Amino acid sequence: MKVHVGEGATADEAAAIAQSLADHLGADVEVYVGEAADPAATAAPSEPEYPLDDGRGPTDRERDLQAEIDDILQGGPEKYKERLPEQGKLFVRDRLDLWFGGEGGTGGPGDAAASEGAPTGLRFEDGKFAAFDDWHPSSPDGDEYDEGDRVPGDGLLTGAAEFEGRDVHFMANDFTVKAGSMAAKGVEKFLRMQQRALKTGKPVLYLMDSSGGRIDQQTGFFANREGIGKYYYNHSMLSGYVPQICVLYGPCIAGAAYTPVFADFTVMVEGMSAMAIASPRMVKMVTGEEIEMADLGGPRIHAEESGSADLVARDEEHARELVSELITYLPDQAGEKPPRAETKPPKFSPEGIDELIPESPNRAYDVHDLLDRIADAESVFELKGSYGKEIVTAFCRIDGRPVGVVANQPTERSGAIFPDAAEKAAEFIWTCDAYEIPLLYLCDTPGFMAGSQVEKDAILEKGKKMIYATSSATVPKQTVVVRKAYGAGIYAMGGPAYDPESVIGLPSGEIGIMGPEAAINAVYANKLDAIDDPEERAEREQELREEYRRDIDVHRMASEVVIDEIVPPSELRAELAARFDFYADVEKDLPDKKHGTIL
Repeated sequence: MKVHVGEGATADEAAAIAQSLADHLGADVEVYVGEAADPAATAAPSEPEYPLDDGRGPTDRERDLQAEIDDILQGGPEKYKERLPEQGKLFVRDRLDLWFGGEGGTGGPGDAAASEGAPTGLRFEDGKFAAFDDWHPSSPDGDEYDEGDRVPGDGLLTGAAEFEGRDVHFMANDFTVKAGSMAAKGVEKFLRMQQRALKTGKPVLYLMDSSGGRIDQQTGFFANREGIGKYYYNHSMLSGYVPQICVLYGPCIAGAAYTPVFADFTVMVEGMSAMAIASPRMVKMVTGEEIEMADLGGPRIHAEESGSADLVARDEEHARELVSELITYLPDQAGEKPPRAETKPPKFSPEGIDELIPESPNRAYDVHDLLDRIADAESVFELKGSYGKEIVTAFCRIDGRPVGVVANQPTERSGAIFPDAAEKAAEFIWTCDAYEIPLLYLCDTPGFMAGSQVEKDAILEKGKKMIYATSSATVPKQTVVVRKAYGAGIYAMGGPAYDPESVIGLPSGEIGIMGPEAAINAVYANKLDAIDDPEERAEREQELREEYRRDIDVHRMASEVVIDEIVPPSELRAELAARFDFYADVEKDLPDKKHGTIL
């Protein structure tokens, strides 16, 4: 760790600071005075001083144990470790150092795993000796084993760690052990980790790199009550109780692919990750289709077409950066409020909101530009940005408070709600509600899309899910009618009937069954067709359009108390901050029932 102190510090002061920090943090420290290029003092953690020394210490028994641990830490056969760089992967223990090592790197005195050179933030590890008797020379049948038999930890690491100041459970596959495949002892470790998370109420990180179940060893862990199948039962029990975040580092096939899709948030890595119900080889055998892994279940497929990937990282370091930002919006467990941050002014002035929103409901603008004038600067964190792009789902902060945003995107098919967008929004709303993250709806939509293709794509079913999620969410909800709010779009987007704490409008807002053009065509088409003179017909059509628009204008809606308030656009951010603050502790009850029937 590097520490900079003021120009006035003496060498003795720098040395004292270095030693104090090294002892406190359990890490090597370098102290620099002012702008100096070289450290004025360095220090390593001190050896503890004990009141008495009785001359006793480790024996060969402990030294043998340490040698066994050191061997386990080396992972699988060396030839598989040597292949990792060409695959763009870190060895699993280097990956843990990336995630939990921090600036101080490996552990020091006082850390449970210090003697093994474990990352500073790694609290402890469970099950290093799993499957030890199956491969290690020290086991009773050790003479029969060779390098290729190595299965340290049964290919899975589990334990507890500190990540970005938060206590988490973690699991990480060791790809050097039979391609990270799952077998009996590793399955047992995975299940124990999940069950302990149910007890502690702490988040779970899944660092996945698994080829699936070890087929030649499936007896004893596949269909058992406490086998792989229990993974997904536990995932279901943890869902909405503690945040589950999964990062994929390789092709995860069959059973291994369900952990990422069961997680609350899934991160894939470009050129590395994939997930699919079956491998390309199995797909060819079953269907005759020849396909590459990337085209079957790579990041692009799941980010753009299936919607199973929330985020796509450039590399391993970027994946960690994304998760470190994501977790700042989440509480440790259900029932807790998400952590607040220091307030920042927005990226651009709210004064520009009115000019940003075009007067014509058919002209596009990017809703991200609106968010940049509402949210705290650098706080907008979008999820599933390449899927269902007609709706933007994102976390942000308003006055330091985490908020989940559901916003129509006018640049994408005028913000009409298509099936994928509805499904994406429903899942996001449901997740926000589970973790006490208040919701902000920014409504600017012509409504749900119509047509034969969207009916085939289940617009009614997926639209129903979005409306159900909005109806059932008990977190504070604020809805802004930014511009057009036509048809059932106002229902899905948290309209007045859906128990929002407030519905406020900008002066550009309109609420109606349909837009003026469609309404005039639906009601007056025959009368307009009967006017022979084109100029007279166009003039009459414009008159009708203006009359209709007056009926759906936000001023009429406010006059009829359909909405709560019309807000000057430049005051929108301040208005939302005040309303979220006032309603922060609102309590809302659902009917006394087991659960709804809509998934």
